[in-house]
Amino acid sequence: MSITRVVIADDHPIILTGLSLLIKADASLELVGQAVSGPEAVHVIRDCRPDIAIVDLSLPEIDGIQVIRELSAECRGTGFIALTQHEDRAYFNQTIDAGARGYVLKRSTAIHLASAIRGVNVGGLYVDPAMAAYLFKPSNRPCRQLDAGMHSLTDRESEVLKLVASGLTSKQIASRLDISSSSVETYKMRASQKVSVRSRAEIVRYASAQGWLAAI
Repeated sequence: MSITRVVIADDHPIILTGLSLLIKADASLELVGQAVSGPEAVHVIRDCRPDIAIVDLSLPEIDGIQVIRELSAECRGTGFIALTQHEDRAYFNQTIDAGARGYVLKRSTAIHLASAIRGVNVGGLYVDPAMAAYLFKPSNRPCRQLDAGMHSLTDRESEVLKLVASGLTSKQIASRLDISSSSVETYKMRASQKVSVRSRAEIVRYASAQGWLAAI
């Protein structure tokens, strides 16, 4: 059985203890490090190079978003899952743009954290269902505009946008689809223009609104 190595960074002792027990209770997971501050999280993650790093966004000294931003490019083998009490678009956008592959609310951690770890560990992206419901309301105007744009995407443009939302790089997408990296960038640019998305966070929101993330 493959073991997933996990680091937890949270400055609340009760939450840290609870998460540690949750990880240790799962035979497929191994807790390899803990941290209670931003600087300590950076050190532990760099030292352990875990498969998964669960990072509280409200860490002291250096916040979790900065920790993820600093390490996501350096520790490419690590999937970052944000742990937060913030249920708003600003934090979500910043966190995804920083390089997080999962966004889990503290109030639903016990239910959804295991799903987030499994999904992110295989290269997917996980958004807490409670957060997704808040972000993607089908009745508002932006979603109607996105749905209209959806019909103008070609199959290849949709495919590329899905893979971008899953967190793959242009090189990885090119290898998977057997096309050049420049072609990937072209499809990505055309698709982004058609559905009016610019940043990675907006692409993720679009993908979630279309129901793509569950299938990635």
